[in-house]
Amino acid sequence: MAQKFGNFRWIKEGFLDGRVNGHVVGRMTIAGLGSVDVCLKGTMSGEIAGRLIRFCNSKFMDDPRAAEVLMDFDIPQIGKVSLISFDPHPLLPPHPYIEWFSLKEQHYRIELATEDAYIVPDDQAQELDQESQFLRNTLLPLLDGPPTPSLPQQEWV
Repeated sequence: MAQKFGNFRWIKEGFLDGRVNGHVVGRMTIAGLGSVDVCLKGTMSGEIAGRLIRFCNSKFMDDPRAAEVLMDFDIPQIGKVSLISFDPHPLLPPHPYIEWFSLKEQHYRIELATEDAYIVPDDQAQELDQESQFLRNTLLPLLDGPPTPSLPQQEWV
């Protein structure tokens, strides 16, 4: 079952940067957890592919129960994109949809109202360039998971 963040009310705001092919980095504010860095293998889809998006949830609720429910939520959040799109399903009205799997195969999904997210115009994207680069530098190495311990070499006599 997917964690829906209290019917998405626990997601306050954030950004996702898909401008480097094959990776999405960002930061989001979640009730009870605060700021959470995100690094996902994969790409965004449709009109937001290769773009930078921002979102601010008009239905945000700072629920004290969020921290208790999300206590197993990894920070930073490292994983792989399932689907990130502004038009996720042909039979539903377009809306921002963010879905991913953590390295531990936990499934997370956020759906927002159409007016709650937008593509950051190129002339404003530079505001987040340093932040995105910092996230790439620090989190991309974690995408492959922790290093496997090496076995001791056997000595041959």
